[in-house]
Amino acid sequence: MRRANLFRSTPFRLALTFAFLFVLAFILSGAIVYRMMSADLADRLDQSVHNTYSVVAATYADGDTEDLIATVESHARFAAAKEQLFSLTGSSGEHLAGNFMASKLPEGFSTIKEGTQGVPKETSYRAYSGSVGRNILTVAQSYSETEELETIVLMGFGWATLLIAGLAIAGGALLASRVQRRLDGIAATMVDVSHGRLGARIPLIGNGDDIDVVSGQVNAALDRLSGLVEGMKQVSANIAHDLKTPLNRLQMILEAASEKSALGQDVSDDLADVRSEGHQINETFEALLRIAQVEAGARKARFIDLELTKVVETIAEIYGDVAEDEGKSLSAELNGSGRRVHGDRELLTQMFANLVENALRHCPEGTAIELSVVEHGDRIIAAVRDNGPGIPPEEREKVFQRLYRLDKSRSTPGSGLGLSLVRAVADLHGASIALEDCRPGLAVIISFPLARPASA
Repeated sequence: MRRANLFRSTPFRLALTFAFLFVLAFILSGAIVYRMMSADLADRLDQSVHNTYSVVAATYADGDTEDLIATVESHARFAAAKEQLFSLTGSSGEHLAGNFMASKLPEGFSTIKEGTQGVPKETSYRAYSGSVGRNILTVAQSYSETEELETIVLMGFGWATLLIAGLAIAGGALLASRVQRRLDGIAATMVDVSHGRLGARIPLIGNGDDIDVVSGQVNAALDRLSGLVEGMKQVSANIAHDLKTPLNRLQMILEAASEKSALGQDVSDDLADVRSEGHQINETFEALLRIAQVEAGARKARFIDLELTKVVETIAEIYGDVAEDEGKSLSAELNGSGRRVHGDRELLTQMFANLVENALRHCPEGTAIELSVVEHGDRIIAAVRDNGPGIPPEEREKVFQRLYRLDKSRSTPGSGLGLSLVRAVADLHGASIALEDCRPGLAVIISFPLARPASA
């Protein structure tokens, strides 16, 4: 089987999609943070420029221009190169003090672009101008520190974006490859099954994730498929075996009847035997068709809410005399009166009839058979118990297979379909069925869910 290309696989594409969305969200959030930081730095720069202006302007007293000039010269002399600029101009526009000549700047805050005449090259400044007496004082501070911080943040953000994108893609590829291996395992199992290897199963990790859950469900379906295929093989073999004997008897009886007829002898007994064999063959096929119909769920349209105790009570009344005639006893203990199950009365009657007939057929004289119905929580438990020979533990699941019989020689009456029909009816009604040891004898326990109230 060709392995799926990782880059074309759905898990990898999903991983790339989520990686792209994650990186996009990181970029958008980073852009918002960067804008907020830039605005805060700009506010801090304006505040620093204005504070410096206020300190310088505070040295001016009425008419005392010399102190103001000295203060401006002092700040200009000690200012770091290209970091702070000071300018004091007179009322006539003459330059009085400072390390640059401010001209045509509006009062308040303004920005001095790089390349402006009279300021250092390749540097922009944030300036504040105001009147101090009859003079104009301008204080400017370089954007270099702010721009340096913004550059550091942008570089860090860019590298972080690349790192996150790389990790997201690498992590997505790793996770996708793991998922793809599990999907390849599922595909390989399906290929094996399609080639007839019905024992193949999907390997489970055991962590309970969604793939494990689906794989478990597929394995359960494969178990059932394998069981059905094996059952069909067994059914085919059993049908051939069960039909071969009566057909051979039919042929022998017909040949004998033909010879008797040629000799003018009475063949009425032979015809009666032929009718009996034909009836037995017909019953086998009718039972198989009935089981198939039940398993297909065709009878669910006839479901109603009914009292299970009524059904079991009817069976006890019908078979009570039959059991007595065969030297056995049949009793009923019904404690679930009034509670209902949702089902088909005819099928339920047939199911309990099959169980009682099995007990009567396979148990010796003196056997006690007991029918019971009890309520247990949200379920109704029906049981058929006897103290006969029972069924070996290793055979208890096999007896539900179609045409399977404990009597391998098939010397006793029966078709081996009675318990198969019982299982099919129980499954149709959502009931569980189990065979238990009565020590001695056998107990068939069937657990039905209670019918939902009409308002539910």
